Amino acid sequence: MADKEHVAEEKVSVQDGPVEKTWGTAHDAAERGHAATDIYGNALVQFDPKAEAKLRRKIDLMIVPTVALLYLFCFIDRANVGNARLAGLERDLKLKGYDYNTVLSVFYISYIIFEIPSNMACKYFGPGKYIPAITLAFGIVSVGTAFCHNLAAVCGVRFLLGIFEAGMLPGIAYYMSRWYRRTELAFRLSLYIVMAPLAGAFGGLLASAILTLDHFGSLKEWRMIFAIEGIITCGLALIGFITLTDRPETARWLSQEEKDLAIARVKSERVGTTEVLEKLDTKKLIKGIFSPVTIGTSFIFLLNNITVQGLAFFAPTIVRTIYPDASVVTQQLRTVPPYVVGAFFTLALPFISTKTDNRTYPMAAGSPLVMIGYIMFLASNVAQVRYGATFIIASGAFALGALCNAQVAANVVSDTARSAAIGTNVMFGNIGGLISTWSFLPSDAPNYKIGNGLNLATSSTILLCTVGLMVWMLADNKIRAKLEVDKELEGLTQRQIQDLDWKHPGFRWRI
Repeated sequence: MADKEHVAEEKVSVQDGPVEKTWGTAHDAAERGHAATDIYGNALVQFDPKAEAKLRRKIDLMIVPTVALLYLFCFIDRANVGNARLAGLERDLKLKGYDYNTVLSVFYISYIIFEIPSNMACKYFGPGKYIPAITLAFGIVSVGTAFCHNLAAVCGVRFLLGIFEAGMLPGIAYYMSRWYRRTELAFRLSLYIVMAPLAGAFGGLLASAILTLDHFGSLKEWRMIFAIEGIITCGLALIGFITLTDRPETARWLSQEEKDLAIARVKSERVGTTEVLEKLDTKKLIKGIFSPVTIGTSFIFLLNNITVQGLAFFAPTIVRTIYPDASVVTQQLRTVPPYVVGAFFTLALPFISTKTDNRTYPMAAGSPLVMIGYIMFLASNVAQVRYGATFIIASGAFALGALCNAQVAANVVSDTARSAAIGTNVMFGNIGGLISTWSFLPSDAPNYKIGNGLNLATSSTILLCTVGLMVWMLADNKIRAKLEVDKELEGLTQRQIQDLDWKHPGFRWRI
């Protein structure tokens, strides 16, 4: 292997910094032991744009629809407790005071604890098997929720739900980073993360339709919601076992040339990398978790999730306070339109990010919309104004799921570091989710000034943090540009160079 590395290095000549590209086929770049960049991070192979476009279309068709459907019902199975609340869950389980908030919190405790371990397991076992397996598990747990009869039982199943759902958002994001370039990733992530707001819309419609049934077997009212939606999730998981494949090398629907191209084009963006999928490595794991951009972006995602998860769990309750005299089905249906608007912006902002290869500007752009929405909530008691605010909030909040995950993925090098960075980002996000479960308290009803004030503060802080992180990244890139890369790498083995990850002197932060 050392001989192959030496041969690959000899085929690149460096003259006063600029690189003369004297070799480069996708097959060469895809081979283990061959680097696909020079020491400055420049790609050593040029790809045919038409071949890349054809490959992207194939990947889009084979990967995105399955993971999007799985995540749709992941989010429905998580958030349908809000719909069940309207349909009598609190009454039947005799929940009082803060019991409902406790039920929501239990889910996030296990979700947070198992976030990073689950993403490591996803890498170890392979996403093609792991993602459908945990989907099947939380589908079964969702069905089990229909048979709960007291607070202890529902808390138990929500804890289990958190364990199995912990791997979904980061696992799918990590899985897709194996297939797409940095510039392509944000929009592709949005194609499945858009299922979060759509789950709010579709979940409301589905819950309304289910509640029109007299019974489902022996189950009635809110119990039918959990049972039917859980059964659908289990069916989709079984489909996932068939359609998902771990990585390009194992994709039966790609030719050998396409497999080489898929590997090489991802590898050509990773400075110092000679293999795209390495074994789990503790040093790279730590670098992924403690990258400054990972920590900064994860804190932003934490703040954002206070709004996103709060909206998912409490939108039905907020609508009920705005339209108290409407029927339960009408209240459920009124939760749908804000989510449809949110879904549009969840795709629009990452699409702009993909076209500009910039994630920070779209991240910052959503914050003022959320701020305006919560100012409206705080300033007015008029039902139409408050209902309109939910549209504005949804339009600014949901897109950060794709943008933040794409940002941490773009700012590490190795596969292990990427898995750890995405897991860390989502773990922080779900700490925000835990906070959200206590942001709208019964004592604060019906106007929820504390919850609305908290979300105004978090959205304002997101704007400041995003701008601050961008300024730091630009400043550090200027410092890195002054380094003599040859001298910094002198005396290091190929393994030691790869272990540098984002500390590689040729690495640049991606804004």
